[in-house]
Amino acid sequence: MSITKTIITPATALAALGLVLAPALAQAQGGSATAGSAGSAASGGTSASTVGTGGTSTGANGGTGSSLATGGAAAGGKTMNRSHVNETDQGGLNGQSKAMAHDGGTFSKSQTKTKVRDGESVESRTKTMSHEPGSKPVKSATTTGSTIGQ
Repeated sequence: MSITKTIITPATALAALGLVLAPALAQAQGGSATAGSAGSAASGGTSASTVGTGGTSTGANGGTGSSLATGGAAAGGKTMNRSHVNETDQGGLNGQSKAMAHDGGTFSKSQTKTKVRDGESVESRTKTMSHEPGSKPVKSATTTGSTIGQ
């Protein structure tokens, strides 16, 4: 298992903001869809957070463009962060980020999956969970989506 650190720089944050704004600006000529989700979990001295956002647009000439950004971070005890984005055969994008921290039986984890269907739709889902021994796990889930033309 590989352990990596994710550092979000101001330039990365600005680029992610551009991914959200660019499809909205393209809407005047064609159609656009944007969606994103994020979540954090914390328990004891552990915490984990993930985020994913995507956009797709269709111009007046029928051309399409899509973007996706995802990332995560964990702190406390032993940590694991993993993020990747893949292009689909149809020109869409799939991204996933996972972050987890554990210290003995106490742990926090977060996972975000984002799908962009080029020129069609965007969907993002985040699930989080935290647990301390002797108590019930705390879970949450968030799903957002958008389709061009709606």
